[in-house]
Amino acid sequence: MPSYQNLTPPSSLFPGDVGFSFNNEAFPGGALAGSQFAIPSYAGQPDSGTAVRWQTIFGTAPTAVSLVLQGAMADVDAEFQTIDTTTNTAGEARTVTGVQAKILRIKFNSSTGGSGLTAKLLV
Repeated sequence: MPSYQNLTPPSSLFPGDVGFSFNNEAFPGGALAGSQFAIPSYAGQPDSGTAVRWQTIFGTAPTAVSLVLQGAMADVDAEFQTIDTTTNTAGEARTVTGVQAKILRIKFNSSTGGSGLTAKLLV
């Protein structure tokens, strides 16, 4: 996985779409953001937020892990803020409601051991 980049516009996730921030990849050596995704808004509709389901799956479970769901209003690395956190070494699916962000991503913070990192988003 390359380090954070926003040279090309991120892919958009529409309701029912799944986006992979990490797709069965080797665990990074340090903190690294996965692929980011744009969340479209609809003109004339009140912004009551979006329900986001995110999931972590490991080929081989780590003994410790930290991943976060982050959102931002613009695709600028410094603007991303943590919305939710997981440290579940078995992997899990979590739901966050009322998310008001234009861009979402999953960021890997750290792990001890493990292989085959998959982290995905569903809006």
